[in-house]
Amino acid sequence: MGRRSGDSKKGGGLLRQKPGVIYAFIEEHRHEFRVAKMCKVLGVSRGGYYEWRNRAQCSQKQRKASIVEAIKEIFVQSRKTYGSPRITMELYKQGLTVTQKTVSTYMREYGLRPKSASKKGKKTTDSNHHQPIYPNLLKRDFHTEQPGETWVADITYIWTREGWLYLASVMDLFSRKVIGWNISHRLTKELATTALHRAMRLQPPQEGLIHHSDRGSQYASHDYQAILREHGMRTSMSRKGDCYDNACIESFHATIEKDLLAHETYDTREEAKMSVWEYIACFYNEERTHSTIGYVSPNQFERQYRQAQGGDTTA
Repeated sequence: MGRRSGDSKKGGGLLRQKPGVIYAFIEEHRHEFRVAKMCKVLGVSRGGYYEWRNRAQCSQKQRKASIVEAIKEIFVQSRKTYGSPRITMELYKQGLTVTQKTVSTYMREYGLRPKSASKKGKKTTDSNHHQPIYPNLLKRDFHTEQPGETWVADITYIWTREGWLYLASVMDLFSRKVIGWNISHRLTKELATTALHRAMRLQPPQEGLIHHSDRGSQYASHDYQAILREHGMRTSMSRKGDCYDNACIESFHATIEKDLLAHETYDTREEAKMSVWEYIACFYNEERTHSTIGYVSPNQFERQYRQAQGGDTTA
């Protein structure tokens, strides 16, 4: 072990340290100098160093095993949908401090790959109609201060062996909660109006609420607009062909496709309806965390809001 002024001063200081500090120094420099020589110079035994090293490695293995077990549990509970960012946040909630990079490494090591999907397009928006078109009041401002300020609505599709189904959804931007939905084999205005009525039953709209959708004939229809006016809601519509104007509800439909629809084969429409209902009500709204609202679920976010307002948190 060569003599260098810096090493000499450091070595002299280490002689006055606890053995664990000395062993850590030896571990750090074991690729530079012979372990036996360092132990002799620093006044510790080789056996003591190797015993310390084995204990440290055992502790590291135990910590990794506990983290991996927690990762696997969270991954399964998320229905194999969470990637490393969400799992890292869930670990933090459990008191396990670990970097996202480490979580990502462990997930790759154990083959934990979140679900993904590449969805082929199917047209659900018919903007070639003679109904009135309304201005975009939202203008991609997806931030709200409280529930019931802005609802967004959209329609997507579901394949079954009996044929297509269509899912109309209404989301409250505040919590990203899906507050109304309807599934039908027919792409009609009734598909959308039923979802709207269900949203209003769950969350009665207040005067001035913005309802944003695309320019589809279902949303531009006289019946749909009459319901909005009757309840004091203001109509807002995306620009033609611009999905980013309604990004939040588009994101939800992409999520349900990735999490559920791309991995299921439904024999009947009824089977698909039950599956989608259970996903939205029991998983998406209640359990699936959302980065925009602080990695909690929509229902949890609403409960936190009510608690902060001094209201009932049991709903």
